[in-house]
Amino acid sequence: MPAIGSQVKSFKAEAFHNGKFITVSDADLRGKWSVVFFYPADFTFVCPTELEDLADHYETFKKLGVEIYSVSTDKHFTHKAWHDTSPAIGKVKYVMVGDPAGVIAQNFDVLINDGSHLAERGTFLIDPEGRIQYIEITSGGVGRSATELLDKVRAAQYVASHPGEVCPAKWKEGDTTLSPSLDLIGKI
Repeated sequence: MPAIGSQVKSFKAEAFHNGKFITVSDADLRGKWSVVFFYPADFTFVCPTELEDLADHYETFKKLGVEIYSVSTDKHFTHKAWHDTSPAIGKVKYVMVGDPAGVIAQNFDVLINDGSHLAERGTFLIDPEGRIQYIEITSGGVGRSATELLDKVRAAQYVASHPGEVCPAKWKEGDTTLSPSLDLIGKI
């Protein structure tokens, strides 16, 4: 499993984005905050609810300077077909990366090793230097929440821009942070 603070490994893949096929690589994750959002497969059940939730909050992610890259082991052609036929996926404006060889899923250690060649539900927040700052892995039947992810993004961005401060549990933008010191030990 990649560690917090580790660099994203090199990859290059084809993707579907805004009606076109594009090439995406690890270099595209540098210079801005990015979310790499793995899901098992197109044309399934929990997956479209997650991708639609991200689509519904995509403008908020963009306002925070975050690009989203959804990734499954389907081909980019399959992403287009799903986008063209599903009302939920038709809302998606972010990049849908095809990983049919499973290289990206292997790089992030979310490729399921049961012969299915599918990815776990894995979420990775990448900082502008290409380092992993947040990881969430859930079982196949447990969908993720875009609003919870936005809270994690805001906290990670705050900590990155305010050295010496940390965000406590349930922190929301504008809440009080902590400045770790000997004076706080045993007083929280």
